[in-house]
Order: sequence, then C-alpha cells, then structure tokens
Amino acid sequence: MTKWELPSPEEYVNWKLPMVEIFETVEGEGRAAGFPTVFVRLFHCNLRCSWCDTPYSYAPARPEFEATIGEILDRVQSYSSRRICFTGGEPLMHREKSAALLAALADLDHVEDVHVETNGAIDLKPFDQLRRQDPSREEKIRFIMDYKLAASGEEHRMITDNFRLLTEQDEIKFVIGNREDFQAAIRTVEAHHRKGQVLFSPVFEMLPPRKLVKWMLAEPLPQVKLSLQLHKWIWDPSQRGV
Repeated sequence: MTKWELPSPEEYVNWKLPMVEIFETVEGEGRAAGFPTVFVRLFHCNLRCSWCDTPYSYAPARPEFEATIGEILDRVQSYSSRRICFTGGEPLMHREKSAALLAALADLDHVEDVHVETNGAIDLKPFDQLRRQDPSREEKIRFIMDYKLAASGEEHRMITDNFRLLTEQDEIKFVIGNREDFQAAIRTVEAHHRKGQVLFSPVFEMLPPRKLVKWMLAEPLPQVKLSLQLHKWIWDPSQRGV
C-alpha cells in the first residue's frame, strides 16, 4: 500500500469525521499511564472483540457527533495536556481522513506525544510512512498495537507484517483472557517481535491480575511489562469521559 497523498492543511481542515468523544483525563494504560492526556475517540471499528469495553464506538451504536478536523483541533487546544491518545473504535479506519487528523494532531506545537491505539487488523504501512515524512512527527507519533488473541474472537484478523514497522517508541499490547491467550502471546512475541515495548494486560474482571503476574514471573518474561487499566480502578468501569 502506498503512502497517503494528503492535500494541504488548508483543504483537509474541513474534512469531517464521525466522533464519539473528546475529553481530558489521565492515561490509564501503557508507558504514558498516569500522564494528563486528551482522548480523541473516533467512531467505527472493523473488529467485534468478545470482551470489548467500548461497544458505543461502533455499529449498531451511532456517532455522538461529527466534527471537522479544524473543530477537533480547536477542542484539543482548549486543554492543557501535551499528550494525545488517538483512539476508537479503530481510529485508523477512515483512511486518508484518519491520516490527515493524525498529522494535524502531531503538528500542534504544544503536543509532545500522540499515541495511536490501533487494533492490529489495520495495515500500518501508510501511517508509518506518514510519520516518517517529518522528523517532528516521527518523534511524536507512536503506535500502540493491540494484538488480539483467541479469547477476543478476532485473532485470525491480525496482520503480523505490522511488527516489521514498529520502533522502540511503539508498544504492542496483548489483552489476555486465559492461559491459552497467555501462551499464544508468548509464541507471537517469539515469532514476530522486533522492536517496541511488549505489554500484557488482563481482561478486566475475567483474568485476575495476580494470576497473570504469577505466569509472567514463572515463564520468566523480564522484558514484558504488566499493564493495568488504571481508569477502571479510579472510576466506575462503565463510566465514560474519564
């Protein structure tokens, strides 16, 4: 797949995208956990994971609103956070529009980090090319690839070639529901991982975190990081906009 040939910002600033929400909170997962962060959540997803915690971000639910890229930027700049979580649903589903919004977010002067929560079933090549076009974007844009395992029901949709594109600043998240998922995650890491921080995260209220920690220490997995969803411990797990 070739890189996206985007028009000038003056043109794509008026492109519209279906949205779920934009809000400021602390990041709950991964390397940026605990930092004040603006969440930009787009509508639509190409997967239907069995344990998904954001079913309001895809059909049969409907977008909460539509916004132009310019309107999204204005909202983001109304907050003081210097980090952005670009998420969904699947935020990269909208092709050129997703690429344009990602570029526009990374081009904001006050932004230090734009981490993209992508599900592993989207070809990252054109988006990786986008970030490599500009040194500033390359420094700011990070992929957090959520590689789905059997308990999700979507393992067969994963694109393993994406591992070749990841850098040391990227992350690979495995959401683990049971022992079979755990063993599959290890096999996937051994077969495909090159660069990027590997995260193991238990499915909330399905796999006790202490059990996952026990498995990790027994393996052992000294370079794998446990990742818990802090927001589900701080607020009610079903609460939105936090």
